[in-house]
Amino acid sequence: MDPEISKIYGHRIRIRVCGLCWDGDKLLMVNHKRLNSSNFWAPPGGGLDFGETIEMGLKREFLEETGLEITPLKFAFGCEFLKNPLHSIELFFNVKQTGGAIAIGYDPEIQVIQDVKFKSEQEIHDIPAQELHGIFQLTTYQKKFKELSGFYSI
Repeated sequence: MDPEISKIYGHRIRIRVCGLCWDGDKLLMVNHKRLNSSNFWAPPGGGLDFGETIEMGLKREFLEETGLEITPLKFAFGCEFLKNPLHSIELFFNVKQTGGAIAIGYDPEIQVIQDVKFKSEQEIHDIPAQELHGIFQLTTYQKKFKELSGFYSI
């Protein structure tokens, strides 16, 4: 684990909000360059700030990372990531694009955004597992990502 990541996020619970923005069967994904590897693909999202509503956090994260304006729709699923020293609770919501244009945004924390694009299920499954958000380990070609509901440990 990179010491900077541990210093910033370690030894506390972090609440994250993430949005699932679909264009037909393609899911909007963001490619982050992390300090300890070259790629990490995940749906747009990030840490919820104290006093910020979930809706506000989702809108802020989408605008920062993708250039898109969105409206949150319904809750899709949640997951918990626990790998010492990191512990996060992630809440995934379906969202609808309402404005803006896709652009490579920025991450005000310690990551650099390299790419933003809609990806098909096949394109997502072709990404090496270590470069993909852990929630995708719960899907197979038979179980679609859109069908996930409930709460998972990853």
